[in-house]
Amino acid sequence: MTHTRRFILSAASTLAILAAQPAAAQEFITVASTTSTENSGLFGHILPIFQEETGIEVRVVSQGTGQALETGRRGDADVVFVHARAQEEQFVAEGYGVQRFDVMYNDFVIVGPGDDPAGLRNATDASAAMAAIAGAGASFASRGDDSGTHAAEKNLWAAAGIEPAGGWYLSTGSGMGATLNTAAQVPAYALTDRGTWLSFENRGDLEIVFEGDPVLFNPYGIILVNPERHPHVKAEQGQAFIDWIISDAGQAAIASFQIGGEQLFFPNAE
Repeated sequence: MTHTRRFILSAASTLAILAAQPAAAQEFITVASTTSTENSGLFGHILPIFQEETGIEVRVVSQGTGQALETGRRGDADVVFVHARAQEEQFVAEGYGVQRFDVMYNDFVIVGPGDDPAGLRNATDASAAMAAIAGAGASFASRGDDSGTHAAEKNLWAAAGIEPAGGWYLSTGSGMGATLNTAAQVPAYALTDRGTWLSFENRGDLEIVFEGDPVLFNPYGIILVNPERHPHVKAEQGQAFIDWIISDAGQAAIASFQIGGEQLFFPNAE
């Protein structure tokens, strides 16, 4: 009898503690986001700050941008946070998202073997750099996964008038980290966002061999999944995350994220 009473009292005490916790502490939202925000370590830096301020946990589904937007279309996320502006605007225009907000930017760079067999360090612009890779038949590792980076890569090939194909073109169908691992092992050229590159440790012989062309600008946007299309979407909490990340506090958190003294993302919310 004494044991039973102790069990009942213990259970009642536990329930009382749970009931006393703020409701917000038990709230969470799902954010479908590009792999670069996760692989770079940005989320590990900013999400604890957001949760501390609001009590809302953010659970990240890390995918290529195309996959993240599809996750949003299915209603399997409350917010999408990605980097392919044309696709993001289409997502909103089709009624899957409420509104797109600018959050931050960085840029893309082309990395490759240190001896640069295709001579990209002499290229005058990104189109010339891509043409040099194809002309030399130098190995190139592509994500091939409908991500924002893959979309940017396809735009660069199109601008150069090239349809990449053949044994030199390696489509990994993987995220940025896995694709960089492939490039390091081959070694091969690859297009990567600067944030992921700065956080990537398994570089082998890879170096940045081309950068600085304005077409390599890489903006990120955030969108609430439309609760009119998917009523189960946690619109209030999702919008709270958006409001925070474009606020002075959220933008300062993004700006403070550095690796080796280098800032990885630059806030640009209006």
